[in-house]
Amino acid sequence: MTDQKSTGEQKNGVEALVAPSGDPVIRTIAMPADTNPAGDIFGGWIMSQMDLAAGNAAARLSRGRCATVAVEGMSFHSPVKVGDEVTVWAILEKRGRSSMTFEVQAWRRPRVGEALTCVTRAHFTFVALDENGRPRPIPEENDGETWV
Repeated sequence: MTDQKSTGEQKNGVEALVAPSGDPVIRTIAMPADTNPAGDIFGGWIMSQMDLAAGNAAARLSRGRCATVAVEGMSFHSPVKVGDEVTVWAILEKRGRSSMTFEVQAWRRPRVGEALTCVTRAHFTFVALDENGRPRPIPEENDGETWV
């Protein structure tokens, strides 16, 4: 299980976080095609990276097709610039019969630095689907994997 810790401090009214431990689900570079007219990376692009990461985690956990059914609590704390490395972690919070909820965190690292900054985090809920698009149970076994 990936852990995320708070420093207990506040910066600009936002609780300061420590980047999650463990392997991220996605690591990519923000490119010029992903910018808005102000030159920052589109929030929608960041959200899509988060959905891809959580969707991958949900598919691995459920061993099959899943659909995003809810995204809650997203707010942006810091802009992402062209060339920044964007890293996304998916932390399993809740597992139901056919649903899974992940806390998904997106962090940025400047191209020429090492400091990580939390850009946004949100809760993504998925439902496991069968071949007809209907909810199905998530398999009980997980082979002892702890990647999410």
